[in-house]
Amino acid sequence: MQDTVAVASQAPDSGAISAPVRAADRLGSVIEVLLLSGFPTQLTIGLGLAAAGLAPHLADGKLSLEYILWVWLLDAVVIFTLVVVLAHARGDSVRRVLLASRPAGREALIGLALVPVVFGIVVLALSGVRSLFPSLHNVPTNPFEELIRSPREAALLGVMAVVSGGIKEEVQRAFVLRRFEQHLGGGWVGLVVFSVAFGAGHFLQGWDVGVVTTLLGAFWGMLYLRRRSVVAAAVSHSGFNVAQILQFLVLGS
Repeated sequence: MQDTVAVASQAPDSGAISAPVRAADRLGSVIEVLLLSGFPTQLTIGLGLAAAGLAPHLADGKLSLEYILWVWLLDAVVIFTLVVVLAHARGDSVRRVLLASRPAGREALIGLALVPVVFGIVVLALSGVRSLFPSLHNVPTNPFEELIRSPREAALLGVMAVVSGGIKEEVQRAFVLRRFEQHLGGGWVGLVVFSVAFGAGHFLQGWDVGVVTTLLGAFWGMLYLRRRSVVAAAVSHSGFNVAQILQFLVLGS
């Protein structure tokens, strides 16, 4: 088998260029993408917490807020650390990968402006999925809604929804898309693969929610590929998460 193949690799600041990709680089990127997918890190953290005596469910079968918060917090720390370590190991600039050269303030305003757009996507997509494929609505009540029983719990979830949801997940997405661009067939291939994985990670909330979340992952991924900064996507994602929690707190649905 040849050791290298020619592929198109897109650099953040320059357009597409043709560069050879070594088999070792490709294998390394596959491993890094799997590590940054969130599945192995959250599984390991969850098992560690369970071994320490912190169960994922309460006696009544509902999710444990304490367990969820610890998993999200520790996973965010691990993911941020992995991104920095793995980027430096490949000679990547973390700032260039995550922020490019765009003003963060302007990107944040774009992200805020996109929050209503995200809500529109969710409403239309969820209505369409449930109308066309009602069997996909297999979870009558979102289990995360049951975690919000007071303003204090909503505040705790809101903080983690920003740190672990909006920021961590968009940092993950940017890093993974970068590796696909460099060694695994291109950013658009990575967009499809990671969006499906992102949706699969939300199947606990229902198959229909998983499908819609796949579309959201694609939306935020395209935003990163277009702007080369995670700020707009992270603010949009965080704003949507917080708005959902407020909705659950006020309306109970």
